[in-house]
Amino acid sequence: MRFSRFLWPAMLIGALVVAGCQNNIFQPQNTAATPSLRDMAAVRLNFKYEADVPAPTLDPARASAEERNAAVQSDFDAGRAQETLDRTITSPDKKHITAVYHRITDMAAEYRLDMYTPDGKLLKKLTSDTMAVHFPDTIVWSPDSGSLAFVAMVRAGQVDISGTSLASPPAPLPAAGSSNTGGDAGDTPTPTPAQAPTPLAPTGILTFRTEQIYICGADGGGVKPVTETEGLIYFYYTWSPDSTMLAALATTAREWKYMDITAGTKGEQMIPQGRPRVIEKNGRERRLDDNLTAVHPVWSPDSAKIALAFGSQIRLYDATGNNPTQAAIPLRNQLLISSQAYDRDQQRQTQAANADPNSNTAAPSPTPADQELSTLPDEKLLVSFNPIVELAWTAEDLLYLRTAYIKRMKNEGDSVTSFARWHRLVLTAQVAPSPK
Repeated sequence: MRFSRFLWPAMLIGALVVAGCQNNIFQPQNTAATPSLRDMAAVRLNFKYEADVPAPTLDPARASAEERNAAVQSDFDAGRAQETLDRTITSPDKKHITAVYHRITDMAAEYRLDMYTPDGKLLKKLTSDTMAVHFPDTIVWSPDSGSLAFVAMVRAGQVDISGTSLASPPAPLPAAGSSNTGGDAGDTPTPTPAQAPTPLAPTGILTFRTEQIYICGADGGGVKPVTETEGLIYFYYTWSPDSTMLAALATTAREWKYMDITAGTKGEQMIPQGRPRVIEKNGRERRLDDNLTAVHPVWSPDSAKIALAFGSQIRLYDATGNNPTQAAIPLRNQLLISSQAYDRDQQRQTQAANADPNSNTAAPSPTPADQELSTLPDEKLLVSFNPIVELAWTAEDLLYLRTAYIKRMKNEGDSVTSFARWHRLVLTAQVAPSPK
């Protein structure tokens, strides 16, 4: 009994000593690992604003995809005299080329699509004769090169919107050597190399009276609409990095017409505004916000979230999940304060550049920081305070935003872009406090 009486306290002290060697018992222990931003809901993200940072480095592969493919151009020059190649779009894996073109009889701003190999061989015609591709600058390959997305609607002058052509499709070009060469019946015709027949345009593709988003496979097959909302105009869309979804902007046909008329009365180019939505390949669609924006949506690198901008506010949306959330990040105060500092810095640089080196006048001293933060500056007195016009999500925790004054005129020489400045948000995950 006496041995047992002293043994248990000694064993308990020994256990505490061992535990103390493994962990610092005087520091708070958080056994839960810091969650990744992918797994964190949009409403549970923290941010830190950093003003006037260097511009982000964007994807250099995009520039190479815009280069005109010489082999495809040669095919048009040699055998497609009634058609004009407008641009080519190379898939990220460099295995397929999308040709954007129009016939000389087509209406302005209506285009057609074909799929080519990099060496200039026509694989398949993508669009039917009743379809007109619109907004050719927005046509985009998925990052995995498995799908192509574009916007199309029924071609002008078509009455039937079922996808069936009202005119007979053009007859295929006869194979080389199949026609009579004009020699005598007894003469043996000179054999010529056989050539593959020109592919026919597809038929039976559903089309609509307003612009809808279509996708197809890498070889040009399986063309189908992923949006089917008559009356909506989808004018911008971008693939998620995992190639499973599209973030898009859409507006009603009535709103589009109103924006066009309003811009025209001012002599400006119409910059469309739309409501953001996320669209899956199977056609399932979710509207993210009821507000209009002209800023193009961007994806987080992990495809879990979408970012949009509305004036001086950024909004983050969960792209997946059973209970997706959204979070608003108001940046008006931060932008006002940083714009005041930027304007003062520009003023000091201008005064220093224009100062007489022989003058004894001292350079203006910076305003103390505490005075700058005592009250918010008046936005009417700040030339560099402008709305957010562009976003770039370059890393999981880095979301860049560009502010600028932009005015697009019909006379391009009168267009203005000034005070373009890049800022960024450093995102972190909120860590739940340890249970006490």
